[in-house]
Amino acid sequence: MLKMKKTAIILFAAMLLTAATGCSSTTSSTTAPAAAADKKKEEALQTVKFSEVIRSVFYAPHYIAMEKGFFKEEGLNVDMNTAQGSDKGAAALIAGVADISLVGPETAIYIYNQKGDKTLKIFHQLTMKDGSFLLSRNKVDNFKWSDLGGKSVIGWRPGSAPQMVLNTKLTQEKVAQTDVVTNIASTAMAGAFTSGKGDYIQVFEPIASSLVKEGKAHYVASVGQDFGAFPETSYVATSDYIKKNPAIIQKFVNAVAKGRAWMQTASSDDIASALMPFFDGTPKDIIIQSVDRYMKQDTWPAVPELNAQQFDTLQKVLIENGVLKPEQKVADINAVVDMSFVKKIGKAE
Repeated sequence: MLKMKKTAIILFAAMLLTAATGCSSTTSSTTAPAAAADKKKEEALQTVKFSEVIRSVFYAPHYIAMEKGFFKEEGLNVDMNTAQGSDKGAAALIAGVADISLVGPETAIYIYNQKGDKTLKIFHQLTMKDGSFLLSRNKVDNFKWSDLGGKSVIGWRPGSAPQMVLNTKLTQEKVAQTDVVTNIASTAMAGAFTSGKGDYIQVFEPIASSLVKEGKAHYVASVGQDFGAFPETSYVATSDYIKKNPAIIQKFVNAVAKGRAWMQTASSDDIASALMPFFDGTPKDIIIQSVDRYMKQDTWPAVPELNAQQFDTLQKVLIENGVLKPEQKVADINAVVDMSFVKKIGKAE
């Protein structure tokens, strides 16, 4: 009897083992191929080392392209870091630690005039307005640019696009004796202002809306809207990289274009939801406000092309600000600009 019980137990255990093995085998056969396919797809993506100048909602189409998977649709994996300055972003390209940088297009002109071994080329014009906003410490009704006379403004580093745009605007408005502070790091500007430095501050979104919401500043003007069209931020790569990797550049341009197109039909809430992973700790209402401000000033052009007229405007501002001598003006736009990839957006290969 005992022997029979033992035999029954052994048989029952064997049945359980067979059932478990069968179940495991079935699960493996259904999930393993899918997992393997996903892994293979990930491995097939080409990695692009990408450097952005700063983190700002000003560059929303790029983040949307990342979050909505448009880069992956094009077969690219974007490895992104933040340079904290166009000069650093350009240096990363020259050093080979970045493949593509989002920087001020003036960097390509500076590098070209150095006559070094490497040159940079602008291949996509992401923004067509300055992205900064002017905030005041005390409420100002009916702001006029002349209100800045005799006041101090926390601004951007010398030679940077927002600093030059502000300086040119002050010159155009004939505003005298404005002290523009340019020696504070971009990451420390808001802190310096809230601690009591400066009568005004020039900042990008979402910092501008955050300071206003916290009651630490008052919105007075959009520098970009008041200044007008200006090619402030471009995608740039070395001439060598573009020559060796035209397919990657085209895929990159296509993905960003998809990001901008998606934003044109998406709701403010959906756009903010897609951007939130890139702005940890920033409330959704602030992101919505930031996007709305950039949308209203027509920041992102439908055709992201840097043309001859805009290039001339850029060089004029550089000369007016003393960072480019008249004799250093680049006569041939093609020396530092390649818009051939932009012209192929939406066209079948």
